[in-house]
Amino acid sequence: MSDNQSWNSSGSEEDIEPREEPGHLVGVADLSGVLSKWTNYIHGWQDRWVVLKNNTLSYYKSQDETEYGCRGSLCLSKAVITPHEFDECRLDISVNDSVWYLRAQDPEHRHQWIDSIELHRADSGYGSESSLRRHGSMLSLTSATSGYSATSTSSFKKGHRLREKLAEMETFRDILCRQVDTLQKYFDGCADAVSKDELQRDKIVEDDEDDFPNTRTDGEFVHNNNGSKEKLFQSSSPKEINGIDFKGEAITFKATTAGILATLSHCIDLMVKREDSWQKRLDKEMEKRRRIEEGYKSALNELKKKSHFGGPDYEEGPNSLINEDEFFDAVEAALDRQDKIEEQSQTEKTRIQRSSPPPPGDVYSTTGTHRFSDKVEEMVHNHMTYSLQDVGGDANWQLVVEEGEMKVYRREVEENGIVLDPLKATHSVKGVTGHEVCHYFWDTAYRNDWETTIENFNVLETLSDNAVIVYQTHKRVWPASQRDVLYLSAMRKILANNENDPDTWLVCNFSVDHDDAQPSSRCVRAKINIAMICQTLVSPPEGDKEISRDNILCKITYVANVNPGGWAPASVLRAVAKREYPKFLKRFTSYVQEKTASKPILF
Repeated sequence: MSDNQSWNSSGSEEDIEPREEPGHLVGVADLSGVLSKWTNYIHGWQDRWVVLKNNTLSYYKSQDETEYGCRGSLCLSKAVITPHEFDECRLDISVNDSVWYLRAQDPEHRHQWIDSIELHRADSGYGSESSLRRHGSMLSLTSATSGYSATSTSSFKKGHRLREKLAEMETFRDILCRQVDTLQKYFDGCADAVSKDELQRDKIVEDDEDDFPNTRTDGEFVHNNNGSKEKLFQSSSPKEINGIDFKGEAITFKATTAGILATLSHCIDLMVKREDSWQKRLDKEMEKRRRIEEGYKSALNELKKKSHFGGPDYEEGPNSLINEDEFFDAVEAALDRQDKIEEQSQTEKTRIQRSSPPPPGDVYSTTGTHRFSDKVEEMVHNHMTYSLQDVGGDANWQLVVEEGEMKVYRREVEENGIVLDPLKATHSVKGVTGHEVCHYFWDTAYRNDWETTIENFNVLETLSDNAVIVYQTHKRVWPASQRDVLYLSAMRKILANNENDPDTWLVCNFSVDHDDAQPSSRCVRAKINIAMICQTLVSPPEGDKEISRDNILCKITYVANVNPGGWAPASVLRAVAKREYPKFLKRFTSYVQEKTASKPILF
């Protein structure tokens, strides 16, 4: 037999396919490249190096790390590839409970990946005729006999009478077996006796024919040559065959079989009587099983939904699968978690002492010379003109929060379905000056001490001593998308026109563009126009005493115009703003009071 041939079990000869290594695919090209993979709701989409080889899809953090092993892999034999309905660059690959959300650079690359994956799956051989020859198939004895149910006597233990009848059956069986053995011996003895008689008769006849009449018959005796005589046919009596009483044994055998038949009839009657109760129990168990299976399927579907709850289909977007109430509950729960984390870390922050003395006040009297000077002057003028106006005469402003000296107003504005509500808050804080409040609000060295929503920030450019360009990303509050902000922050001192009026300190933050922070798909770019406007009121001390912090009061006006972008529901944005802005203002002013309590007053 040649190396390329073998015999199958039926004795026929057939060609064998060339030997292949397990999992090796012939004629299908491997594919590798960069795809964006959904990691989690904190980091969102991240670029990963993806490799398609040997019917397996693997991914690495980058191409340089391929030699250190993959971070995850999927066998594509039973994978389900689903192109996204709305996103032309996205494809989802699921195997049981594991789902990979991937995004290609463009629709063409997505089609290329899908086609390659399908080719690998088709060439893997699962379910094909070649697969059956290659992998082999044999029915197991267990599966072949699984359709039969064996019922033992233990199934009827509760039926006392039935158990007794079964015991009787065992006794009858033993008796019947002994009787069968006895009768068989009798029949064997009879057969042997008949055989001997026939042999003897044949022998005598042969002697008469061959030797002529050397003997003569006398009745039933034969006279031999030696003068003796013997009986021609010896009869066999029943007593000589083991002394068996055939008639008695036959009667006993008949009685035993009659007992067996009677017992069987009794057993059948008992089982028929119990059939109804067993059928009712079976129906009850079948109904219970049906309910359990339905519950299992329902729970499995819910589990699958929850396992993917947090995937890209449930985050903020025009086609999000999460409804408005679920969106609000998820945001509120995430904010509560952030508050708890912030409370735990606040103690560590207070231990960190920083010394960053503010520059002299005259530094903030002018805008400085840089490419945004005119824009800064325009923003400062607008805030001084409009932000300080009293809201009492404007019916569009609604008071939404009032806590002590702090009042928060809102004017509802929407543009193309996006909430652009301007917010305005007024507050009075004792023991601090407007200069100090604006200094801690503007100086990025203290930003992480009081700002809890920022994930990281970076000063991209310092325009002057009182103006910088800052890029910062905010902590994500799932299911909302992560936001980033690119803005210019300027601090100014506005001298009063009247000697009796206080000077005004102002910090304005407004969005700008910068080459070092272009918008990306990872974050939604928010647009802001914010101002912190502070005035210091001094009450004269008694007698010749020096002015202390008990004699000063800072009046704060905080205005915020924010375009959050994205697709977050309007009700959620308004609820979050109503909750977070008062907390932010109280947290920040308490921080300033704590930082300045033991320091000289900075006017």
